[in-house]
Amino acid sequence: MNFRALVEDIAGRARLAGNRVAELPSDVKDGALQRVASRLEASCDAILEANARDLEAGRAAGIAPPLLDRLTLTPARIGAMAQGLRDIAALPDPIGEITRMWMRPSGLQVGRMRIPLGVILVIYESRPNVTADVAGLCLKSGNAAVLRGGSEAFHSNSAIAEIFRGTARESGIPEDAVQLVPHTDREIVDLLLEREDEIDLVIPRGGEGLIRRVAENSRIPVIKHYKGVCHVYVDRHADPKMARDITINSKCQRVSVCNSAETLLVHETLAQSWLPPLLAELRGLGVEIRGCPLTLEQCEDGLAATEHDWREEYLDKVLAVRVVDSMDQGIDHIRRYGSNHTETIVTQDLRTAREFVRRVNSSCVFVNASTRLSDGFQLGLGAEVGISTTKMHWYGPMGIEGLTTQKFIAFGDGTLIE
Repeated sequence: MNFRALVEDIAGRARLAGNRVAELPSDVKDGALQRVASRLEASCDAILEANARDLEAGRAAGIAPPLLDRLTLTPARIGAMAQGLRDIAALPDPIGEITRMWMRPSGLQVGRMRIPLGVILVIYESRPNVTADVAGLCLKSGNAAVLRGGSEAFHSNSAIAEIFRGTARESGIPEDAVQLVPHTDREIVDLLLEREDEIDLVIPRGGEGLIRRVAENSRIPVIKHYKGVCHVYVDRHADPKMARDITINSKCQRVSVCNSAETLLVHETLAQSWLPPLLAELRGLGVEIRGCPLTLEQCEDGLAATEHDWREEYLDKVLAVRVVDSMDQGIDHIRRYGSNHTETIVTQDLRTAREFVRRVNSSCVFVNASTRLSDGFQLGLGAEVGISTTKMHWYGPMGIEGLTTQKFIAFGDGTLIE
């Protein structure tokens, strides 16, 4: 097959559709999102049937259990996709918003207005819900979406994308505002990354290898969502039960996602009192401990952590644990080994909490809250197209505002420059 011609056609149609979507009224976009949400729920059985085909192929291919979990859809997860679209529809439309106005001595009134980015290419793996989240966010923010999902989720992604396209067409919206690339050949990705005249931004979501490959080969600006090496720091002023609950939730609530905790940092004053029962409980939940020497004194069946472990995104029931002598040492550890994703401190001391928030510059920094709350839906964004760990343009969960930029506007009255 001539993949170059296919990619040229996809990119060209996306550009034309993006020009039209950028001008759609809010009520048209919101109505379409509401209808897509209802149709996702009504099509639950068909989506689950498509997902079952992907799961069967994944098991046959030997996909690891954490990745199978990310691939799996359930009625509850489909319901969550639908609710996410309803939440997006309920958000204020950012397009056309004037964020600031000021007057110049010349009499020129200057302002900034939000506009869409244009055409967004999202390259992702495993999680079919990304198809719904990205399509919904792009539509609401006036962008066209080109979606290239992984081969392991092809049937699931196709079922969801077709619901979007059919609903868009019936709602007076160009169906090409949402396009799922119909082949999973890797050559197509390379060709898409050359289409700088039609595609405005690339967002890769997946393993570190995928993201680095996209960043190295793209002619188009890339917002990188690197691995989630998320930390929980338990301060000496922490409430013991709260610290236990947050650690267990951050690590165990769903281990296969990027906002689950991978490293636990514990103040040395808690090493002999709070830490041992916590480690025992984690081991009872099937979590493997990889610890520093002081941690291993409290956990006989733990493994010695290597330099590699401190940098690792396990996405599995493995937790690296280090005892630190101060918050300063904990922050130094985060700066050295973290991935700019999410960190949380557990403490009852407000001054310590404020210092942690001020000094730690990851994209999400929490106080007394699970790292699992680092999520577009949980933060009130409706959903997210990804969690940017790149500080340029947008940092953290990317909702509809993250898919916009701002242009300058100016109003004069025959105003001239002298």
